[in-house]
Amino acid sequence: MGIDYLPSLRENYLKGGLLEKDILPNPFAQFHLWLEETINAQQKEPNAMTIATINKDGKPSARIVLLKNLDERGFVFFTNYDSQKGQDLTANPYASLVFWWGELERQVRIEGEVEKITPTESDEYFNVRPQGSKLGAWASPQSQVIPNRDVLDNNLKNLEEEYQGKTVPRPHHWGGFRVIPHKIEFWQGRANRLHDRLCYTLKDNQWIIERLAP
Repeated sequence: MGIDYLPSLRENYLKGGLLEKDILPNPFAQFHLWLEETINAQQKEPNAMTIATINKDGKPSARIVLLKNLDERGFVFFTNYDSQKGQDLTANPYASLVFWWGELERQVRIEGEVEKITPTESDEYFNVRPQGSKLGAWASPQSQVIPNRDVLDNNLKNLEEEYQGKTVPRPHHWGGFRVIPHKIEFWQGRANRLHDRLCYTLKDNQWIIERLAP
């Protein structure tokens, strides 16, 4: 059954443009600038990003995760290493990220290799998480089939009792991944679908900026 109104759903983007003279030479600096502007625009979850992975059979999947650290080495997020995305990235350590910042009619696409961050880095972030989030990392066998919601609730209840007044250690199966980019594209919506797309590509340890047709 078709949904007749879908062809008529349309936005004409008019909030800005992105020209070569206005963009910073370093893509990480440009990303920080856009992220700050997104936060100032009060977009909900400005650090939310889609991550697409490929499993050992070559089949893709995607989901939303949260960016939790960023420097010149890459984009860091945390997850259960035994989850589907964790297994995908272990088997095929490449990923694509997408940020959609609708308040400013902007999108950022990132492609690169993926590596696990060090246990020390994972410990540092885990230790500043809320107690409930720490326990949740233990309570959920992420991506596994479970019979009902009670499994999670009971696991959490037992863990709350076990660690009441105690420090919760980081599970060995939980930690961070870093996406090390070789390509970062900044997309700014424009009128008539003639959007601006400026793409940074890492070539011989230098970032080359090129314009892509929309």
